[in-house]
Amino acid sequence: MGEEREVRKAAGHEPGLGSGYREFSGRHEFPSNMVHGVLAIGMWIGAMHFNVSLLLLSFLFFPFSKFLLVLGLLLVFVFLPIDPFSKFGRSLARYICKHLSCYFPTTLHVEDIHDFHPDRAYVFGYEPHSVLPIGVVTLAELTGFMPLPKLKCLASSAVFYTPFLRHIWTWLGATPATKKNFSSLLNAGYSCIVVPGGAQEAFHMERGSEIAFLRARRGFVRVAMETGCPLVPVFCFGQSHAYKWWKPGGKFYLQFSRAIKFTPIFFWGIFGSPIPYQHPMHVVVGKPIKLKKNPQPTVEEVLEVHGQFVQALQDLFERHKARVGYANIPLKIL
Repeated sequence: MGEEREVRKAAGHEPGLGSGYREFSGRHEFPSNMVHGVLAIGMWIGAMHFNVSLLLLSFLFFPFSKFLLVLGLLLVFVFLPIDPFSKFGRSLARYICKHLSCYFPTTLHVEDIHDFHPDRAYVFGYEPHSVLPIGVVTLAELTGFMPLPKLKCLASSAVFYTPFLRHIWTWLGATPATKKNFSSLLNAGYSCIVVPGGAQEAFHMERGSEIAFLRARRGFVRVAMETGCPLVPVFCFGQSHAYKWWKPGGKFYLQFSRAIKFTPIFFWGIFGSPIPYQHPMHVVVGKPIKLKKNPQPTVEEVLEVHGQFVQALQDLFERHKARVGYANIPLKIL
């Protein structure tokens, strides 16, 4: 029965959903095991822990001159040029995408696959950020679920100053989240995944509810209007349970997070390690909000489209939360 239900959903016959509905299961598409999953996670986020551990151990146990040498080597990797189309890098990124999709597992739900055309660029507004927006991997170009051959994910600029991590994330299709970069990619035909809440959203996280820090985040809407690219609401259910976490509060912590474009959070997974819990994730992609190209939108026009996006995201959340197992979880839009 389970297999029959999966076939019906993939064919667009799930009760209450349209004929264009599609569902892609990471576990069914990419059979894997725990070893491959942990290796993929280690490569995806392990660079952060590796860098900190290496510096700490070098400082504590090496002569100061050797510590400076280690520091210098890491700095080399900060500025070492990256070939985003490297065969080795792309193969590594494809391995990460496939085994991460199976590890949790992740499932992609597309309300209408016919709304997406390979020759168009789209702006995907992805929520929530949580500790880490892990579910984004489900939308990645190398995962191959979406029918879009050119797809990038905008990430904090801080990532691209982190040794080793910048290489992995570049190969995965991440790129710095600057307005110039964003606009250039859309004009070049690349669809872009944006996490509007960013670092500040992580500051506002609450247990027992989902948080989308969107009210003051209108830049991505303006860029979509300027380029005429459809806005697509996306929500990931279950991502907030991948890690347990603790964060300090207060105004100074918020200002510090803004300054470094990253929210320092203490988080842990299985046995207190950085390996996340195997909690199923459901990434739901709504219908695109079609926009006419407007090179110079007014504040009022931006506010109107922003309101449409916020409402579309809220409606998307309410439509799907019960069917993916989160009927009692509220969404707070700040």
